Amino acid sequence: MKNILHISSSSRIQGSSSRILGNAIEEKLQNVYPEHTVTTLDLLKNPFPHLGEEQVEAWFIPAENRTYEQNKAVKRSDDAIKQLQASDIIVISVPIYNFGIPSVLKAYIDHIARGGMTFRYSENGFEGLVKNKKAYIAVTSGSVFSEGDYQPYDFVVPYLKSVLGFIGITDITIVRAEGLSLPQLQDTALEKGIQSIVIG
Repeated sequence: MKNILHISSSSRIQGSSSRILGNAIEEKLQNVYPEHTVTTLDLLKNPFPHLGEEQVEAWFIPAENRTYEQNKAVKRSDDAIKQLQASDIIVISVPIYNFGIPSVLKAYIDHIARGGMTFRYSENGFEGLVKNKKAYIAVTSGSVFSEGDYQPYDFVVPYLKSVLGFIGITDITIVRAEGLSLPQLQDTALEKGIQSIVIG
């Protein structure tokens, strides 16, 4: 049994290329693992709040010493971390917005990247605590960022690989659909991305 967590971060529902690409990955995973569960986390429909003082302060208070309000402030983060830890495979569907990730995805990451929960520091440096996971990142973009003139502007893939690696997820496959706004590529870009999916 494989538990699949699919995180969607596009600001669009209809016509979202990143959702289509992520769904194609999910479908192929279901074919490879007939016994599975899928949990969908749509960050457009269920966004995480941007971090505030109340949440951050509560994180550093032992659970038994928190007030009702403090426990309420950390519950969403705690639940998200439990959901992530319970997953075997994570699919992240992400469009490139202004060279970066959508703000809803950044807010989610801020809630799951927590010291003592998903990573810890030791005398030997940091250690990620979200282990034995496989991640697939479905990246879509109007231009081509994997190579060429715009490659230095791709802050999405390096960032996600770094932050996932920081919390312990190092087995990462990148699937791209690029050039979705370029006349010479847009007609085949999404299908080319779907065809490039390899599960393993």
